[in-house]
Amino acid sequence: MALFHTGITLEALQRLSKNTMVEHLGIEFTEIGDDYLKARMPVDNRTHQPYGLLHGGASLALAETLGSVAAHCCIDNQKKYCVGLEINANHVKSVRSGYVVGTSKPIHIGRRTQVWEIKIVTEQNQLVCVSRITMAVLDKEE
Repeated sequence: MALFHTGITLEALQRLSKNTMVEHLGIEFTEIGDDYLKARMPVDNRTHQPYGLLHGGASLALAETLGSVAAHCCIDNQKKYCVGLEINANHVKSVRSGYVVGTSKPIHIGRRTQVWEIKIVTEQNQLVCVSRITMAVLDKEE
């Protein structure tokens, strides 16, 4: 059974990110599955820390983007919206160049909260970061 609403496209997700930090960092959505969302992010001057390595904050920006957008794809956007409550991450490998790829998968999809796990890997599929985000599902005010 598909977790995400039908009709969600990669192009629509990219449009949603126009003129945001997501666009500035070069994050591109690459795949939508039945229960996962993937995106990639360049490791370059936009995402480096001073030592020339991928900045941990950039990894968290990718993780939060994937968890937030995945949560958005699971709700009735006419009545609800999602915001982050908490995010954590473990950085396990450094990266200097190329791309990292993040995959967001649900741990819990509830009426008021969602929990997503995001794994970020190198182009060679080496684990770089593992993160978990908790999302609040809120009612839109009339």
